[in-house]
Amino acid sequence: MTEEIIIAGFGGQGVLSMGKILAYSGIMQDQEVSWMPAYGPEMRGGTANVTVIISDERINSPVLNAYDTAIILNQQSMNKFEETVKPGGVLLYDPNGISKHPTRTDINIYQVEAAAEAARLKVGKSFNMVVLGAYLKIKPIVEHENVIKGLKKSLPERYHHLIPMNETAISSGEKIVKQTQKA
Repeated sequence: MTEEIIIAGFGGQGVLSMGKILAYSGIMQDQEVSWMPAYGPEMRGGTANVTVIISDERINSPVLNAYDTAIILNQQSMNKFEETVKPGGVLLYDPNGISKHPTRTDINIYQVEAAAEAARLKVGKSFNMVVLGAYLKIKPIVEHENVIKGLKKSLPERYHHLIPMNETAISSGEKIVKQTQKA
């Protein structure tokens, strides 16, 4: 099994953190992992994306032109990465701030209203964990306990008291994700 993922949005949405948690979760399962972030010089508010590869086999290169899954959190990222999803792959997106929804018919498209759900739960900083939960519902490539281990590894210890809130956000994302297009 090899899963090649692009996660893209604005800086400050937790794009890089979500990728890091996925990568650590893969490590906790003794899988080969690659985590390659990219972001503009403006950081918060600018565009950010991260490529994550989780595999049972050795990873030859972290540089990809096509992905099994694209997790899209803003319109610029939709414009840039919708076409990079492999036929039959997955595009997961939060419709908040998306004016031009995906149009491809050869991929599986899922929607998660993560911004609205994070606001409803009053856990705005866990928006990315709602998205992660939705993704893991679609593709359970890492086990739940390893995601929690990944959270503990990626969060500084002073923030470990927030792990239960993040677990709630992950569970919520698993429940609210909806498929809108089947390949």
